[in-house]
Amino acid sequence: DIDGKKDIRAALAAERKFFLSHPAYRHMADRMGTPHLQKVLNQQLTNHIRDTLPSLRSKLQSQLLSLEKEVEEYKNFRPDDPTRKTKALLQMVQQFAVDFEKRIEGSGDQVDTLELSGGARINRIFHERFPFELVKMEFDEKDLRREISYAIKNIHGIRTGLFTPDLAFEAIVKKQVVKLKEPCLKCVDLVIQELINTVRQCTSKLGSYPRLREETERIVTTYIREREGKTKDQILLLIDIELSYINTNHEDFIGFANAQQRSTQANKKRAIPNQVIRRGWLTINNISIMKGGSKEYWFILTAESLSWYKDEEEKEKKYMLPLDNLKIRDVEKGFMSNKHVFAIFNTEQRNVYKDLRQIELACDSQEDVDS
Repeated sequence: DIDGKKDIRAALAAERKFFLSHPAYRHMADRMGTPHLQKVLNQQLTNHIRDTLPSLRSKLQSQLLSLEKEVEEYKNFRPDDPTRKTKALLQMVQQFAVDFEKRIEGSGDQVDTLELSGGARINRIFHERFPFELVKMEFDEKDLRREISYAIKNIHGIRTGLFTPDLAFEAIVKKQVVKLKEPCLKCVDLVIQELINTVRQCTSKLGSYPRLREETERIVTTYIREREGKTKDQILLLIDIELSYINTNHEDFIGFANAQQRSTQANKKRAIPNQVIRRGWLTINNISIMKGGSKEYWFILTAESLSWYKDEEEKEKKYMLPLDNLKIRDVEKGFMSNKHVFAIFNTEQRNVYKDLRQIELACDSQEDVDS
């Protein structure tokens, strides 16, 4: 039709005649041809505009309010003012300080609902990651008993003693106290990293002034690193203080007089559920399809066990796994999976869960794995 320079009306009429006369298209001729295609495309365009317009309108209004707020800041701005550069510099530095405080302290009108802020992440390090690092400091009871026995015999030397010497007790206790250094220093490293990340996020508003942004980051980061060194020095000093004097008169110490009473109380306390370290959703990854396949459960980690429930209401418990002789290791992600996977296994080569030698758990982010 185009090559023959046929009129548009004649072309449409010929198209219509073709669909009406052809046996394969005759029964649906009203849904064939250019007019119907035009009608369908117009309807799709109308639907798209109707679906998109509200969000576009909201976005434009948000941008307009942001611009109006920015214009308001320059309401009294005078280009001929010789001190305008100094004022602008002070204003941006003060805004950086306000933004940093809001992210750490959690104050402010605007609250981020998409991710945790710096302060919330630091809170998680103190109350979830640090207790978990302490729990990971496992010790073998047999090895500990052997060390105690050797310490007592070495202190007695050639003599045979009637009582356990204090030096043996102090030697073993000090060895355990020293183990606190690593998780404490690791906690400081994690907090410092979050502070530096927060600084970088707050300086993003200075993107129009690259040199100012770079210098601000350098000064604040340098100060944080200086505080890091002093913080670690104080932690090491505190541990050294604990090592220098073991207070056997402390009320938490089980002495000779109240050993039986304290032991009885301790046994009663063990019956009470211990403190929860972390709650959250995890997927059990390595259950066969015949037994239900991978499924998501609500997990609760304590210092002594790992339990999972049907949902967060914690009414229907599926299983409780004691943490004795259990360790974790990383597992490579599947080809089509975006989840991060780790495995829990028994160091004595026993089954961990039913007939499984290890149980593979999957979560959404590496941060969840670490915590």
